[in-house]
Amino acid sequence: MTDIIQLLPDSVANQIAAGEVIQRPASVVKELVENAVDAGSTDIKINLSDAGKTLIQVIDNGKGMSETDARMAFERHATSKIRKAEDLFAIRTMGFRGEALASIAAIAQVELKSRRDEDELGTKIIIEASTVKSQENVQCSRGSNFLVKNLFYNIPARRKFLKSNTTELKHIINEFQRIALTQPEISFSLLHNNSEIYHLPSSNLLKRISQLFRKTITQSLIKIHTGTSIINIKGYIGKPEYAKKNSGEQFFFVNGRFMKHPYFHKAVMAAYQNILGPDTWPSYFINFEINPESVDINIHPTKTEIKFEDEVNIWKILNLSVKESLGKFNVSPSLDFETGQPIHIPVVRKDTQIVEPTIHIDPTYNPFEEGKRKHTGNGISATKNEKDNLDNWEKLYEEFEKHTPDKQITFTSNAGDNEEISNNINIDRKNLFQLKNRYILSPVKSGLMIIDQRRAHIRVLFENFKNKLENNKGFSQKVMFPVYFEPDAETALLLDEIMQHIVTIGFEITKTENGSYEINGTPADISNHDPKILIEQILENYKHTGVELKLKLYDKIAYSLAKASAITYGKTLSSEEMSELFDSLFACKIPSYTPSGKLILSIITLSEITNRLK
Repeated sequence: MTDIIQLLPDSVANQIAAGEVIQRPASVVKELVENAVDAGSTDIKINLSDAGKTLIQVIDNGKGMSETDARMAFERHATSKIRKAEDLFAIRTMGFRGEALASIAAIAQVELKSRRDEDELGTKIIIEASTVKSQENVQCSRGSNFLVKNLFYNIPARRKFLKSNTTELKHIINEFQRIALTQPEISFSLLHNNSEIYHLPSSNLLKRISQLFRKTITQSLIKIHTGTSIINIKGYIGKPEYAKKNSGEQFFFVNGRFMKHPYFHKAVMAAYQNILGPDTWPSYFINFEINPESVDINIHPTKTEIKFEDEVNIWKILNLSVKESLGKFNVSPSLDFETGQPIHIPVVRKDTQIVEPTIHIDPTYNPFEEGKRKHTGNGISATKNEKDNLDNWEKLYEEFEKHTPDKQITFTSNAGDNEEISNNINIDRKNLFQLKNRYILSPVKSGLMIIDQRRAHIRVLFENFKNKLENNKGFSQKVMFPVYFEPDAETALLLDEIMQHIVTIGFEITKTENGSYEINGTPADISNHDPKILIEQILENYKHTGVELKLKLYDKIAYSLAKASAITYGKTLSSEEMSELFDSLFACKIPSYTPSGKLILSIITLSEITNRLK
């Protein structure tokens, strides 16, 4: 019997590696820009065509490569960053594995021009599908110029899974932001189809944040700076009143490298507990400076998932650091942080000796002796309190029902039964009641109907907006003064994508020469909303609807508009408003569920009520 195990050809091995390292055009941009940073560049330019599917060009003014290095750079596991295994635990560069260029060359047509400062001529190398086509000496500037053409041209199955240009460009912008935030001293520019998206001159972190997002963001940020023997934490966190309804501006970095860390995110959110509005997220841009030996960045091909040696204590330090900054801003009750003294954070290590706490007791105390008085912390004796309670026990029950918590009831839903619902909607509109400013209650033939007021309004608005989109019948209500909206690049892409359709619904919005947007009108039936906030919510809902739901374009836009403009929980409704909402809901095609499939109404039957009161 012949042997069946054999080594894969290098071209196939590189394509397999590319499947882990290069997932989409954004992965190529990330790897090439990180290499440019490692090369000591002070100016990096990225030029894209068709969201990177056709062309990705990265030009830097770094140290460049010799003829031999340029050839070796495309070999698997060829790297200048590490020499021995121990180097893996002292990494301060962005890349180190030596997989990126080999993976890119396996699934694209790559051209590289590179020259060192000491060389008169540079080198040009052309590689396609891991095969070197040519290499020659050329005149070129100092640094490196990478051109990656026709990504996945030799793997059609991978190429067809790429998303629309708008989606792929959003991913590229995300990767660009992550690198640009960690390197504010480097100048960056990003062009797409000859249109400039970003031009970022060298600056500091605060200015770089405003360059990437919006100019006004600086007034919403608080500085955070804490130094300990374990870790140094620097950066900025958002003021609570500027918290947004999305989680798009949260960034962690460790030693200048972006990372994802849900555990540390919880530390930040815990510091904001009880001072944020419902369903809002603060911005934060936080960098950890820590001994590289205390972290492991080599656990994922994209190097965004990082393990820390002492995560528990870092969590505590981060949490206290955020609280300190919020306390200085007088956001929440805190200690006096203006003393100038550093915070002492005790750290428990393996060799730390734990001192057992002592308990002081009075062995002569007798609770049955009338002369003995047990004192409380406020100086009032417990026996006196007990006597007062005994003498005035009736007062404990005054207005008892007013303060009794509501009893929790689990509803059994019959809302899926359209026939039962249709038999119950002929009710007296005077019998509509609001519960907790969240639900609308009404007695019906079979029991008690409960309607979620926000979900009901979402369904009504959704069908209304969808009808306008399909029939081009939106009407606009002029705003008194123009409202200006300055989104970041990613948000602007979304707005441009749906601009035509939201204009159809009734928005009057135009793009100005400086890249901002001017809002002059909103849909007539939602004209009482703040236009800027409404647009922000629509875009955020649209962004997440595209991921959560497989809806058609009109459905996605109509659903985003409905969620942004529907009434909120906590709003008191008049009898007329409840009646109108009730009638509008049952005029809908599908009154029982929201477009995302959430239940709008439920009926508690008489038999259920009877069983609960047995």
